[in-house]
Amino acid sequence: MKLCLIQMNSTPDHAENVARAAGYIDQAVAADKPDLVVVPEFFNHPYVFQYRDYAHIDEAEGEDGIAISTMREKAREHGIHVIATIFEAEAAGLCYDSAIVIDPAGAILGRYRKAHPAAVRSLEKIYFRYGSHFPVFRIGAWRVGINICYDTFFPESARCAAVNGAELIVVPFAAPAVACWRETMQTRAFENGVYFAPCNKVGLEGEWTFGGRSMIVAPDSEVLAEAGDDGDETIFATLDRARVFEARRAWPMFRDRRPDLYTAITTPTEDIPRID
Repeated sequence: MKLCLIQMNSTPDHAENVARAAGYIDQAVAADKPDLVVVPEFFNHPYVFQYRDYAHIDEAEGEDGIAISTMREKAREHGIHVIATIFEAEAAGLCYDSAIVIDPAGAILGRYRKAHPAAVRSLEKIYFRYGSHFPVFRIGAWRVGINICYDTFFPESARCAAVNGAELIVVPFAAPAVACWRETMQTRAFENGVYFAPCNKVGLEGEWTFGGRSMIVAPDSEVLAEAGDDGDETIFATLDRARVFEARRAWPMFRDRRPDLYTAITTPTEDIPRID
């Protein structure tokens, strides 16, 4: 598989952001036609979740909005898969952070909804509901899972996708500079024997500066491609499924897992015994 990540900044002009993403897809196809293109989380508008203002609910759109409609057109035009993540309006008063998976015919294969809306510095939890599943999608011969941004810092998220069969996990991001960013992405790849591909925003949006440094990491933790932190950039890598199998043979974590011992992880918080 040829994988392409498009790192970009978003302005208040939704139509311009979508048009720029479409242009980057055109350029990527002209340079080295990829099988799968990924754009960052909320590529179509600035990161409004830094503000407590319910007027930003109006930023949400459905799959028939300009963002996904345009990405579907580009997928169909070029015969490629696209994964695009939006603030999705599901119904009145119900929104999600959704990665939409589009096939080469422009059809929607499905979606992954962020399981961990962030509420560390951001206010995502007041805007959208969490998802509850870690689906895996067939893209050519590959099984592809998705995490979104803050999910990455819960290692269970990538593990669930991998246990469900993922060989590649793509991660649309909207993150400022993060300590141990590179090492974290390498660790997620290594501990799950998967290709791991964070695709981040970059530059100033509102009062936040996003960290860029999108990358594609191999299952043995080798960084195959890496963007900088100072502007829009497109990166590519050719992935080899044999490398997934080699990594999992060399480090058989799936053989050695002990889910019978991990009940503390799934015990409701109020039921966990405390030691005084």
